[in-house]
Formats: sequence, structure tokens, C-alpha cells
Amino acid sequence: MIFKGMTIFVTGGAGFIGSAVIRHLLDDTQAFVVNIDKLSYASNLNSIPQATEARYHLAHENICNGAALRALFDKYRPQAVMHLAAESHVDRSIDGPDEFIQTNIVGTFTLLQETLRHWRALPEPMRRTFRFLHVSTDEVFGSLGVDGFFTETSAYAPNSPYSASKASSDHLVRAWGETYGLPTLVTNCSNNYGPYHFPEKLIPHIIIKGLAEESLPVYGDGQNVRDWLYVDDHARALRMVLEHGLVGQTYNVGGRNERSNLHVVEQICLALDRLQPSPKGARKNLINFVADRPGHDRRYAIDASKLERELGWAAWETFETGLEKTVAWYLANTAWWHSILSKGYEASRIGLGKEKQA
Repeated sequence: MIFKGMTIFVTGGAGFIGSAVIRHLLDDTQAFVVNIDKLSYASNLNSIPQATEARYHLAHENICNGAALRALFDKYRPQAVMHLAAESHVDRSIDGPDEFIQTNIVGTFTLLQETLRHWRALPEPMRRTFRFLHVSTDEVFGSLGVDGFFTETSAYAPNSPYSASKASSDHLVRAWGETYGLPTLVTNCSNNYGPYHFPEKLIPHIIIKGLAEESLPVYGDGQNVRDWLYVDDHARALRMVLEHGLVGQTYNVGGRNERSNLHVVEQICLALDRLQPSPKGARKNLINFVADRPGHDRRYAIDASKLERELGWAAWETFETGLEKTVAWYLANTAWWHSILSKGYEASRIGLGKEKQA
């Protein structure tokens, strides 16, 4: 049985990708999962329906708190850490980079230090099988031209405070592997989408605004291109990397689904019109082009052939099948996102780089 008798720490497990990883671990493995999450604005414990299972524990802690992490390591003695805790919204990083530096850089450093202390104290057989998996983004590589792909050897060239903070965390993880021998793995993924996605991100944002028949904002000319990865496909990839990946290696995870932002919005409109027609007509008429974000990367595209070739992973969802499932999920689970809106979240425009007023 996969991971039977194994304790796995998942940081940021109440977030979008983290909760998908935990759902996968609880449904498809025998691991005991400890979810370490500070429960920020984007965290949602309702994203883990299996939370009542005996193989799950929530630790409401901040990864910047070394003493709290040390107590958790001493109590649960994990055999693996899957590090997903991060501030991840580019627009927010433009307006307020401070939290991104703290969580993504200082938090990763603190977690690495406490993991290293724990790993060094393990008996030799457990030291050999221990793994630290750091989950990162393709945005650390910067922007591509009209062709080409990011590979595991692409140069780093981050262009936003968010991507710079994630690039920094990637380098820390590599250094702790090279300098201290900590058995680390790194993954860099393309844009994720799917159920339980916080409304500030493009796809859920457009779905919710489309249902409300509000203006649908598209940055710039809408021709910025992203490679879209269904979140459950990503969760499977991370489990496979943890289980079979080679220590010290980096693996890119992508869906081979390049689409422009405008195309994504148009496809959401068509899906909503089909699944829940509006008496006011086609929702594509609600599309509104707005000022672009500063430093908006033009194109990302992942070459996931190393992961496919060496570990046998492949995305199960095309963009079309995954988007259909995603839109249907938001229609069937209005209570989940209504609860977020009811707590005061406002999907107003941020990330224009304006100075905050004192």
C-alpha cells in the first residue's frame, strides 16, 4: 500500500493546491497527513471533506515559527515534508510584497532548518528514505517568446515580487540539499485550476462574476499565454515525485494546454451559457479589457517530458475536460464560494503598483 505507516507533513494544506494534495493522499494512499497551515485569507478548511478521518490532523501554525515547527517534528516524526505553503497571488505581491518575503523566503528557510534538525536526528535507515519536496512555479523562469518551453535547466528570471520570492525559496532548497545533504526534490508547475480555487484567481474569478452577470475583466489585450494544469493531475504528479523522484532533482509539471487569457475567459462564458443560460444573452458580451498589470509576463509553457519519461506521469485532463468539470463544480458548490464572499472578500482590482496611502 502506498505510504502505509508513513507520516507526511503538508504545509499550506488548506490552500488550493495543498488541499488537493491532501485529498489525494487521504483517498489514494495510506499516509497519515499533518496539515500545517496558518489559515490565511485564502485558506479554507472546507476544501478537505475528509478532515474527519483518523489519518488527518490540522496543525494551525505559521511556518515562520521555528519553535512550533520543532514541536510538530518532535511529536509526529514525519518521513516526508511536502512544502506548498506560499503567498501566491501576483497582484497582491505588487501591492504588498512584505508578506511574500516573509512566508515564501523566511518561512521556507525556517522550515528547512527545522527539517534539517529532524532529519539529522533520524536513524540511518530513515535518513535514507526521508524526502523534502518543495513545490514551486514556472513563473520563476520569467517570460517566454512565441515559441520554446521551460525545462528543468531554464535560467531563472523572475519578474514579479511573487516569482522572485519563489525563486529565492527554490535556491534555498537547492542549497540545503547541496550543502547539508538534506534529501530534497523541487517541482515547478504551470497554472493550476479546478475545484476549491480561491476567487481571486482568473478562472474562479470569471466564473463567479459571469454567474452574477458582472463585467469580466481581461488584462491588456488578453493575449498573455499560460499552460493550464488541472489541480488533481498536479496532486498525482507530486505524489509520484515524492514516491519515485531522484533526490536532488527538479521536475517540471505542466498540462500541455497553452491558452491565451482571452480564450480562457471566452471558454468559461460558453460553458456558463450552456450549463446555466442567462436571459440577458451571451456572457462574452460582458468581457471588458482593463489596464495590464505591471511586468505581466507574456507567455509560460512547460516541458514536462522529464516527468513523463522518468516517472510515467501524464495529465489525465485536457483543458476542455478540466474546464467543464471546474465550471460544473462551481455551479454545484455555490455554498463553498458564497461563504468566502460572505466573509467580506471583494474581487476588486489590485496589482497596479500604486503607492498605498498612509
